[in-house]
Amino acid sequence: MSEDFYRIRRLPPYVFAEVNAMKAAARAAGEDIIDLGMGNPDGAPAQHVIDKLCEVARDPGAHGYSASKGIPGLRKAQAGYYARRFGVDVDPDSEVVVTLGSKEGLANLAQAITAPGDVVLAPNPSYPIHTFGFIIAGAAIRSIPAAPGPDFFTRLEHAIAYTVPKPSVLVMGYPSNPTAYVADLAFYEQVVAFAKEHKLWVLSDLAYSEIYFGDKPTPSILQVPDAKDVAIEFTSVSKTYSMAGWRIGFAVGNKTLIGALTRVKSYLDYGAFTPIQAAAVAAINGPQDIVEQNRQLYKRRRDVMVESFGRAGWELPSPEASMFCWAPIPPALKHLGALEFSKQLLQHAQVAVAPGVGFGEEGEGHVRLALVENEHRIRQAARNLKRYLQSMGVNAPADQPRKAG
Repeated sequence: MSEDFYRIRRLPPYVFAEVNAMKAAARAAGEDIIDLGMGNPDGAPAQHVIDKLCEVARDPGAHGYSASKGIPGLRKAQAGYYARRFGVDVDPDSEVVVTLGSKEGLANLAQAITAPGDVVLAPNPSYPIHTFGFIIAGAAIRSIPAAPGPDFFTRLEHAIAYTVPKPSVLVMGYPSNPTAYVADLAFYEQVVAFAKEHKLWVLSDLAYSEIYFGDKPTPSILQVPDAKDVAIEFTSVSKTYSMAGWRIGFAVGNKTLIGALTRVKSYLDYGAFTPIQAAAVAAINGPQDIVEQNRQLYKRRRDVMVESFGRAGWELPSPEASMFCWAPIPPALKHLGALEFSKQLLQHAQVAVAPGVGFGEEGEGHVRLALVENEHRIRQAARNLKRYLQSMGVNAPADQPRKAG
């Protein structure tokens, strides 16, 4: 039985499995499910990226094993991105490694730097690989707040003072999945100073670097002077260029961590298919129109969702970045809990969402909504939700009786 295996025993039941099974059954029965559950982009890459893939794939010499750490041109392209976007100089040979998406990079770095019994600081709620990558590697997790506020550093201080053994790694990601929290450069400056003082490695997940909705671009932790002494950062072409299924990501930063990840990967894979890597070079070095187009697309969807769901009776916070809305369950239905509320939305409103508790126990009371359906479908979801909410006694604002006087 798989339950007898050490690493399998360390994994809890998959919270999303029940909702996913219900979703599959509903679709098999012919129901039209509006899926806001998975952060799976619904767009396609720019045409010049697809053309480059096809061009290189026609080369008979492009079908052998590739380079585990990434072809030189792609590592140089990523170094160029950091120089243009963040004003950060990185060495493409020693400070960049190509990963099979940021998720694979995080998981394999955990394997590379973790010994059984190590303590890792990770946000709760968080993207599952931020914790489970280290749990699989044998570490223990100590939770810290997901929000980059004052309590973040108070909890860090407590963790350092009262945890045995002393934590060795700090994981974080902004703009965050699932909460859509954002961090500024001043926050990163404090993180770097704290990490240096307490000898912590910092793993920053910047997968949503280009999906921000205000005038101020998302910063990188590597913009902090000497951040590369302690930090490594993960990015991806998945959301930026609508290339999620292509599985191309990057780790950039500290040479020791990059070297460890590169060495572990050399035993595990031969890198992504060379034509895909060449196409990723075309995406990063070529016209950047799609980046702004995607940013505006997600912004429009966010605005439609916040407006239409609000009119349906479910007030949502408006995220400043990412492709997610971290939504509190309507107060009248909070007693259901995140999992049951998600199941009811699927059953009675044909809307799939991700229960917040699947991202950690601190996610209870919330669900994650992904901006992956078009505006028409989002409005349809709002109409379905309105019927369900009214059936549960939650009236839309316009339906509330006016108070006399």
